[in-house]
Amino acid sequence: MQTRKRKFLTRAGASVLAMIAGALPYGLVRLMAPALPSDPGQQVPLPGALPDLAAFKAACIGCSMCGEVCPPRCIQFRRNDGGTAVNTPFINPRVKACILCGKCMEICPTDALTVTPREQVDMGIAQIDRAGCYPWIDQGICGACVSICPLGSRGIRFEMWNQYRPVVERGCVGCGLCVEVCPHPSLPIQIVRRSHLAGVQSQV
Repeated sequence: MQTRKRKFLTRAGASVLAMIAGALPYGLVRLMAPALPSDPGQQVPLPGALPDLAAFKAACIGCSMCGEVCPPRCIQFRRNDGGTAVNTPFINPRVKACILCGKCMEICPTDALTVTPREQVDMGIAQIDRAGCYPWIDQGICGACVSICPLGSRGIRFEMWNQYRPVVERGCVGCGLCVEVCPHPSLPIQIVRRSHLAGVQSQV
């Protein structure tokens, strides 16, 4: 009887250890991955994401379902450069921007993403460097950013007295489509946090 009991406890203990060993890599990956500096303009949060980055990282389980349902495949995931943010999603509008379809918000199984009307989404806000924008330095006619904006003049419009110079409006939600289509090699338009924009109003 005691032998049988001892075997049972040994097997049970081995099973528990196996489970712990199997789960350990997933728990350690976020602790062991180095957190390298990143350009915020290339790591834009998803629509409906919790505004507090720490809360978002805690809520996101890294399931990648948002990336699976994304029609333009614009969602990327932090890998070994993400530190505690490993496997959390982000968008790099320089590569592929968000189209505000809302599918990622709908499928998210946690509170990391919340279904939000696209006019109320806050991924950031576009900022234009007028020293590099073709129309603003009178080096050509463009208007690509204004034409592509899914929110129309609510997000970005042409300057009143010059129909080719773009001006970002407060209604911009930071989807990044303007960044994706900008033809200038230096990309004089980028997505920044609204708090950052407060000190650079002259460049909007």
